[in-house]
Amino acid sequence: MKAVVLKQHGAIDSLEYVTDFPDPQVIDGHVVIRVGATSFNYHDIFTVRGMPGIKVPMPMIIGLDIAGEILEVGGGVSGWKAGDRVLVNPLNKQKGLMGEMLHGGLAEKCLVAADQLISMPAGVTFEEAAALPVAYGTAHRMIITHDTIKKGEKVLVLGASGGVGTGCVLLAKMLGAEVIACASSADKIQRLKDLGADHVINYKDTDFSKWAIQKFGKPQRRNYEGGVDVVINFTGGDTWAPTLKCVKRGGKILVCGATAGFDPKEDLRYIWSFELKVIGSNSFYDENLKALMDLIQEGKMKPVIDEVLPLEKAAAGLKLIEDRAVFGKVIVCP
Repeated sequence: MKAVVLKQHGAIDSLEYVTDFPDPQVIDGHVVIRVGATSFNYHDIFTVRGMPGIKVPMPMIIGLDIAGEILEVGGGVSGWKAGDRVLVNPLNKQKGLMGEMLHGGLAEKCLVAADQLISMPAGVTFEEAAALPVAYGTAHRMIITHDTIKKGEKVLVLGASGGVGTGCVLLAKMLGAEVIACASSADKIQRLKDLGADHVINYKDTDFSKWAIQKFGKPQRRNYEGGVDVVINFTGGDTWAPTLKCVKRGGKILVCGATAGFDPKEDLRYIWSFELKVIGSNSFYDENLKALMDLIQEGKMKPVIDEVLPLEKAAAGLKLIEDRAVFGKVIVCP
């Protein structure tokens, strides 16, 4: 079968497009699916580069987010049949992540444990479903499951143009929040406006924290005036200290990652002086993915998809992610 394979860690061009990779063979407790679509996440870049403490078995077909149609059903599998349309939860309970510990979605076919399957509603496309797990699932758990955003609150989203970021903007607007979206180019700024963001900031030429203080007032220690109610910060690094300065007393900082650095400079005085709540959120679960597909089916949300590429151009799509040259998700359709 055709596949995109990682044989050694390195740059994005370490990925190889091949046409003769062995087809997966169905085994007990599993199904083989025809991959309809898969999507990239920044995690795929870490997998290609190599991560300390994680030994990826080679060769590896990368790609965490997978949607497709069942071709074969293994022994002991009930409730599923050939032809069923499914979204795959990329976490295998025994072996770890698809595309990292087990072959993922950048191939024509994929072997998947039956307990990872989620039925797709008729009104959801493979491309839409494949956009969801890591990015939108994470955003949904952080915002909806943990009940962190209320109607009318001022919510500032860092990294708003990526997969998780666009998911946060859409969900926050759905809940009735006033959304301030941060991105790095005029094109992304315009697209965030089109997506419904109430305010937009180009963080390349504007300090988001100073902008928020100028717009909404300096947070006060003795009352609840000034600042924003929520900052969604999954970048970390040098964005962390400015984040602390623009959140109102009693406000929330939502964290689900640290793409710019996990060990930022910290000033604990802001945490206690302004009674800030730092709320962590890890991963996503089947209920998040089912809820997101229901929102798509009901016409309440549509994932933001920047590019849909064929398998032979997958490496170029991942390079777009690495260069932060995308708005939303990059989808690959084998």
